[in-house]
Amino acid sequence: MQFSAPIYHLKRQARQISRTQQIPLHAALDQVAQAEGYQSWSHLVSAPSRRKPVDQILSQLEAGSLVLLGARPGQGKTSLGLELALRADRIGRSGLFMTLEYNAADVAALAQSLGVQGPDMSKRVSVDMSDDISAPYIIDRVRAQEHPMLVVVDYLQLMDQKRVSPPLNDQVESLHRFAKETGTIFAMISQIDRAFDLSGRPMPDVTDVRLPNPLEMALFDRFCFLHDSQIRLSKAA
Repeated sequence: MQFSAPIYHLKRQARQISRTQQIPLHAALDQVAQAEGYQSWSHLVSAPSRRKPVDQILSQLEAGSLVLLGARPGQGKTSLGLELALRADRIGRSGLFMTLEYNAADVAALAQSLGVQGPDMSKRVSVDMSDDISAPYIIDRVRAQEHPMLVVVDYLQLMDQKRVSPPLNDQVESLHRFAKETGTIFAMISQIDRAFDLSGRPMPDVTDVRLPNPLEMALFDRFCFLHDSQIRLSKAA
């Protein structure tokens, strides 16, 4: 079952109900959960594990978030990134999918695999395949939009390949500042180093992110890693 709003919005509703109706917060939380179709708040918060990964992620995103979405090749990170942009309206945002990797046919095929085709895709997400994608370009593009945005960038390491672009750490710092100033949400798709395949661990973490050049990982607010059809979401320490 899909929530009507992210969990943090539902908590805010419960706090308002608690003040307005002068009832304990736990009672207000249960009231909100019942309006969502659950028996209690504890029942509601256990539901994300039964939802699709895109719903799990959207329910935890907050204005100004800078998220890293990482996985090895073939694990579905680009598909999940595009789906986040396609479903951005669920959290009251317009979706923008920016890719340095895929062409128009690739993106259309990926969207079709997600059940979104042709004209429907163009109504639900903007796609940018410019070779100029970098932090300054991204910021200029978002500033030109009228609505709050959820921007997915495919992918992080390719932003570091052009000599004319600022160093990757400088670019991510710029996106971090811009996110905090404007409330824009950024999800940065990232490669994972191939050494992870030999690690024997069930899920990559921040130490596995492939970084040809230095990058301060503390700039990210949240991390999402995929492997073997499993997903792990975490906040920055």
